[in-house]
Amino acid sequence: MTSMSIDTTLARIAQIQSRLASVGLAPAVTGTAPVAGTLAPSGAAAQASAAAGGPTIAPPHHHAPAPAGGGGTGAQGVASAQKYLGVPYVFGGTTTSGLDCSGLVQKAYGDLGISLPRIAADQAHAGTPVASLAQAQPGDILAFGDPAYHVAIYAGNNMMIAAPEPGDHVKLQSVYQTPTSIRRVVGSSATPASTGPQLTGPLSGGLSGVAGYGAIFAQNEARYQLPTGLLAAVAETESGGNAAAVSPAGAQGLMQLMPSTASGLGVNPWDPSQAVQGAAQLLSGYLTRFGSVPLALAAYNAGPGAVEQYGGVPPYSETQNYVAKITGLMAGAAA
Repeated sequence: MTSMSIDTTLARIAQIQSRLASVGLAPAVTGTAPVAGTLAPSGAAAQASAAAGGPTIAPPHHHAPAPAGGGGTGAQGVASAQKYLGVPYVFGGTTTSGLDCSGLVQKAYGDLGISLPRIAADQAHAGTPVASLAQAQPGDILAFGDPAYHVAIYAGNNMMIAAPEPGDHVKLQSVYQTPTSIRRVVGSSATPASTGPQLTGPLSGGLSGVAGYGAIFAQNEARYQLPTGLLAAVAETESGGNAAAVSPAGAQGLMQLMPSTASGLGVNPWDPSQAVQGAAQLLSGYLTRFGSVPLALAAYNAGPGAVEQYGGVPPYSETQNYVAKITGLMAGAAA
């Protein structure tokens, strides 16, 4: 089965059944049959699913009822999706162990108490339509294909949070093609989408505070094979470019290294060149160990043990904001 399998296949099956039903050859699928290929919830999640009657499969182009329960704004929808940055793509995945595209959308909004259909073809008809990407706001669902085979959550500034394909992970990426449909399932965001990604944590000010260290960043990114812009975004977030900064916890210098960490790396945290090199070593090791930038950042902020414990970005607001801010800064710099 291909990488588009669960959403594309189920959408096409539902479309065929719907057309057969329209000519009296077969009943349309409108009941509460479980979605084939999805991971069944367990424990309390399973009980909640059973109490709710389980997932339903609606025929393509059937407009699903308005999302039940919950509330919030589009920006809260984006913030909810950010919790899963770095979670691996798993076909049919609906848990923090692995998510597919529609599993991510359903889970992010489910965390806000908003019930959405399970598959992309149905999510593409939830809520209310948005005319174009120019009118889209953070939190809107972007759907691709008709019937939809892929969905993502719009983050603003032509960026989206998505679980792209097998071998990849939940990440912030550009809207690489025009969506077939855009749906709004929560209230309008307070800030228009045109002002940039509505990610948790301040993104104003760009990377101006660390502009003077550009050559050091570039040298170490090349040496340790790090993504372009990563070190600048970390430095901006950690110290704002202040090489004499000291945190309440005792972290020191441009890259806010703890004295014991700096000692173990053999660097002087007060020397920007050495501090950047030390941070590059750490991030390179975390990238190799965890396989994604968001998880490497989470390890830099909360420690690798926390990432291993939770199997992804830990559920700490500070760490989630930290990862979101840095990935947002990187995306803004690349735009």
